[in-house]
Amino acid sequence: MLAFEVIQYDNTSSARRGRLQTSHGFVNTPVFMPVGTQASVKTMTPAELYEIGVDIILANTYHLYLRPGEDLVAEAGGLHSFMNWGKSILTDSGGFQVFSLSKLRKISDDGVYFNSHIDGSTHFLNPEKVMEIQQALGADIAMCFDECSPYPCSYEEAERAVMRTTLWAERCRRAHTAENQALFGIVQGNVFPDLRERSTKELLNLDFPGYAVGGLSVGEPKADMYSILETTTALLPLEKPRYLMGVGEPEDLLAGVARGVDMFDCVLPTRLARHGTAYTSHGKLTVRNATNARDFRPLDDNCQCDVCRNYSRAYIRHLIKAGEILALRLLTYHNVYFLTHLMENIKRAIAENNLSSFSKEFLARYQQG
Repeated sequence: MLAFEVIQYDNTSSARRGRLQTSHGFVNTPVFMPVGTQASVKTMTPAELYEIGVDIILANTYHLYLRPGEDLVAEAGGLHSFMNWGKSILTDSGGFQVFSLSKLRKISDDGVYFNSHIDGSTHFLNPEKVMEIQQALGADIAMCFDECSPYPCSYEEAERAVMRTTLWAERCRRAHTAENQALFGIVQGNVFPDLRERSTKELLNLDFPGYAVGGLSVGEPKADMYSILETTTALLPLEKPRYLMGVGEPEDLLAGVARGVDMFDCVLPTRLARHGTAYTSHGKLTVRNATNARDFRPLDDNCQCDVCRNYSRAYIRHLIKAGEILALRLLTYHNVYFLTHLMENIKRAIAENNLSSFSKEFLARYQQG
């Protein structure tokens, strides 16, 4: 179902290298998972993801439930067959989307009634239904249905969300029966350390094969995010994988790894590309800006991706201004490569016991803009 091994710890932090095994292969950690919300990493083919070196992607339960429906995906042989992806897949529970995308929703301990963002139709999701959907999708790793409290919120709101998250995790554990799929619990608690500790301890009693930290990077100050993350990871078992949900900025990946996180996901690489922005070793580059109109350098002089070896800033800016789809494809390819390559360098730094030095050098360049 799932195996995880810690290979090495970094001497200067809580970072570690590991190896995660699913029914679709090995994933070396720490790892960044590109988001394929609709069973597709936007504008990219699976062959391009293989070429970059991606070993695991994330797909979204909420969106695939609404369209095309988990029954159709199951009929196609599951997500791997449906999208022609032979490596590992993680599906999130859809909880965050239910709470963030639906203006009309009614939540109780039993589950959530909500209106589809597509056509306004009414739906009901509860832990049992979410397990049924994820098992039909056939992902290698599924996530428990949880309640993500907003930021800011009161202590009482965050506490109710923790209570409900634990209740739903217990129900997910009972309803989950797929032997070839691992189920991860999700720690909640907003920015309140005692609630994070409570949530962690309650989920540890359910003995999940892996644990995620949810409800961070939702608007809280960076210092609070890092502090809460450090508090939470210190309570999680060393022998199981740790997943920080929805985080993908390079500085946050470095901070998360240093605090013992093994897995990350985020929509930023594809979203930034759609807005004409590229990650570079010297910070984000807004390619659509007029300053790049006659700049024939690559997006990043330090990058060896196919885009940087073959296309200039001027050409990609031209594509953006002309409304050509190729611009989005090239920028997405580069951004996914950039974060995947960053994680490879992080693993190498851990192996050499110099993550602290690597992080300082990387951030010195990256944050100068």
